[in-house]
Amino acid sequence: MAKKIVVDPITRIEGHLRIEAQVEGGKITNAWSSSTAFRGIETILKGRDPRDAHHFTQRFCGVCTTVHSLASIRAVEDALQIQIPDNARLIRNLIMAVQNIQDHVIHFYHLHALDWVDVVSALSADPKKTASLAQSISDWPLSSANYFQGIQQRVKAFVGTGRLGPFANAYWGHSAYKLPAEANLMGVAHYLEALEWQKDIIRIHAILGSKNPHPQTFLVGGMSMPVDPDSQNAINADKIALIGKLLKKARTFVEQVYIPDLLAVASFYKDWAAIGAGVGNYLSYGDFPMDNGGGTDNLYFPRGIIMGKDLANLMPLDEAKISEYVTHSWYSYSDGDDKGKHPYLGETNHNYTGPQPPYEYLDTDNKYSWVKAPRYMDQPMEVGPLARVLVAYASGNTDAKGAVDFVLKQLGIGPAALFSTLGRTAARGIDCLMLAQKSELWLQQLADNMGRGVLEVHNSEKWDPATWPKEAQGFGYHEAPRGGLGHWIRIENGAIKNYQAVVPSTWNAGPRDPRGQLGPYEAALIDTPIADERQPLEILRTIHSFDPCLACAVHLLDGQGSEIIRVRAL
Repeated sequence: MAKKIVVDPITRIEGHLRIEAQVEGGKITNAWSSSTAFRGIETILKGRDPRDAHHFTQRFCGVCTTVHSLASIRAVEDALQIQIPDNARLIRNLIMAVQNIQDHVIHFYHLHALDWVDVVSALSADPKKTASLAQSISDWPLSSANYFQGIQQRVKAFVGTGRLGPFANAYWGHSAYKLPAEANLMGVAHYLEALEWQKDIIRIHAILGSKNPHPQTFLVGGMSMPVDPDSQNAINADKIALIGKLLKKARTFVEQVYIPDLLAVASFYKDWAAIGAGVGNYLSYGDFPMDNGGGTDNLYFPRGIIMGKDLANLMPLDEAKISEYVTHSWYSYSDGDDKGKHPYLGETNHNYTGPQPPYEYLDTDNKYSWVKAPRYMDQPMEVGPLARVLVAYASGNTDAKGAVDFVLKQLGIGPAALFSTLGRTAARGIDCLMLAQKSELWLQQLADNMGRGVLEVHNSEKWDPATWPKEAQGFGYHEAPRGGLGHWIRIENGAIKNYQAVVPSTWNAGPRDPRGQLGPYEAALIDTPIADERQPLEILRTIHSFDPCLACAVHLLDGQGSEIIRVRAL
């Protein structure tokens, strides 16, 4: 007999996400993904100066700030055909790479690891055996028995207070946990280390972006942070040296802690290499240009489409083939809700028809989410590190092939394992490793430019709206930590005529479309085994493997569905 599980809210994510799942015979047979709050920032952008748009789009989220700034600026630059200087390319690459590196490490340890690591079990671990395990997989210096004993005592004292904070409502002792106590203690120790590590790596944003979050140095046409070896208020030799030290520290942690931990944890959960595949279609806009030639042929992570898990048939991406549906979303289109709209023509007309809270279940036969349903050639697509790494792998990118083949060999699994919850989690580590290693090259190129006297950071030729065409439209892209991010802008008489953003979690969290095709979250949950319906840990594992960020896709409401406050930006 089928039963329905409701997980609301999904925790350890950004924003509000509800999952309803039908369970029969110990497996999920159907699923529905619903974002339960409304986003409306696009509507307040209309009529504004396109050069200011990125300041607003950064506020989609308090975490994914840099990503929306870059995608917005690229949309304007695409519309006005602006070529940025090489130094601007390198500074942007560094800022965005650091965003991904920090985000991936935080996700693994602080958002996703607790789906695999039993914190309570760590209390019974033998610190000597933990030290032996840690030393067998890495040369990381903090791996002594005394160190792990100290961590264990800290955790015991924390548990003894009875105030468990973020650890209070987990499913400790669940039968789906498989790590030995010693591996759990190692994971807890590195959870705490990562909290300190991430504070250092993000200092690079303060140096290059003036602050974090919401960096201030992005600018249509380039960057506003000057490059000048003779100025203390610019990127100079001292700042290059400091950034270099921070990048080396970041790379060392990724290579000696994150990747070994990822492989160690994955080795106990190989069964998850056959769970959570999802729609099997993958989209990557590509990113991190390797030179200043323009176009998309020079991207470190290449652009492309994979359909039906066919790695032998990498297809070119055409953004004109993207559309968004609202058939099962709480919006309405002026010409009918069963038709898809390209983002250039997108509409954000809210139309809530769901139940009034409190309620037990959503009406999933009709509209049931505040997220739209994006499609590429009318097919659901997964975006994210897995899509990015798969497209890079299929394109022959040597760094991606080397890293993917190494991981598969270490785990003793084949390429088919990539299409899974485990593959999604492993791909995030590979993505992080590739960027941690490549960032030092971009910093060196910036230093070389400065040494040759190449100091330009901004192209102001088209800064004056008097130089713009009467009408223009542009597409801005970025491969954010959570996947492909697209911003579309239409400019008329120097002002924004229409603006639409399709964020990674819109692609992945979207509901069904008019053809009944499930969104990626929904499809990935099908056939997931559920050991205990009262503690659906397995649902969290697959959903967290996508790293949801619904904050990019919603607007704040209170418990009664009313706006808490409306801020009018003048």
